[in-house]
Amino acid sequence: MEAAAKQFKKRNAILACLRQTRLHPSAEMVYEMLRPDFPDISLATVYRNLSRFKSEGLIQSLGTVNGIERFDADTHPHVHFICTGCGRVMDLPQLEPPLSLGQEAEASTGCHVESCQLTFSGLCGHCQTQ
Repeated sequence: MEAAAKQFKKRNAILACLRQTRLHPSAEMVYEMLRPDFPDISLATVYRNLSRFKSEGLIQSLGTVNGIERFDADTHPHVHFICTGCGRVMDLPQLEPPLSLGQEAEASTGCHVESCQLTFSGLCGHCQTQ
């Protein structure tokens, strides 16, 4: 029973970690953020729970950035910018994904659109000055 309680506590901590950051972290980043409070947490536990949260719709994957999958606990439709230089991922709250785009995709394909991610990529201001 105690092992299950520890597992549940770690699962909650992983989800809370994602919800409390705007970094759009990778599994490795989540693992490093949680290690001080959970020294016995394993990277496999983080990956397993991220996969579970993703399948339950509690988080979303932003795809890979520099070969590493990144995650976001904010699952409402919103726009991202990914820096191709440093890998920083930013929300662009001032931009709304156009709903008409999904409707146009449905009309042109006959398919039903369930979700859409709009992501811009390029160099952030910091990388531009380097």
